Amino acid sequence: MTNELTILLTTAASIGFFHTLFGPDHYLPFIVMAQSGKWSLRKTTLITLLCGLGHVSSSAVLGLIGVTLGIAVSKLEFIEGFRGNLAAWALIAFGLIYFVWGIRRAIRNKPHHHLHTHKDLASHTHTHVHDGEHAHIHEASNQKSITPWVLFTIFVLGPCEPLIPLLMYPAAKNSQSGLLFVVVIFGSITITTMLAVVIISTLGISFVPMQRIERYLHALSGAAIFLSGMAIQFLGL
Repeated sequence: MTNELTILLTTAASIGFFHTLFGPDHYLPFIVMAQSGKWSLRKTTLITLLCGLGHVSSSAVLGLIGVTLGIAVSKLEFIEGFRGNLAAWALIAFGLIYFVWGIRRAIRNKPHHHLHTHKDLASHTHTHVHDGEHAHIHEASNQKSITPWVLFTIFVLGPCEPLIPLLMYPAAKNSQSGLLFVVVIFGSITITTMLAVVIISTLGISFVPMQRIERYLHALSGAAIFLSGMAIQFLGL
């Protein structure tokens, strides 16, 4: 392994870590959606992992095509910039729509006491909401959320901006194996950092009492995703 490749691998690990840590879009959507959607830690981890793989792979594949065909890096940067804008606006739109839906749900979902009588004339009182999407406590909900697929699509659209110009093209001048090492190191560190932040944050939040704001979790999640997209688009985070 040459000194140049060693430097590139170290750089790939550092950029992967800090690029992810300072980009709230890499983990905030999963943290807030896990709370509002009541995702298990296993489901949260799986969705984060799949979105991370899609996020890194889309840029890696584009970079490999560019290196193989000898496409100028400036052209790939233009494509990555376009993808970045598209992903940011998609995140903004998704957050805004989810926020409005969450507000509407919170208004309709105001809890109140409701007397429930069974066929055997036994009765009990429980908290009830008049929400069409609410699953009665005696019924199992079979509805499948499309939220994970929306997040996956957005993350596939979203580029890893530093990967192609700062790492893949310089590594390609060294060797093909060096190029693959750089991609693997960058991708591994990026996804590991995403998972670490999401898992630690999710476990930490689980100790915070949410009863008073539970009605508004969907709206708060939408607002957080919306602001995350705005930060990417207008602050360059």
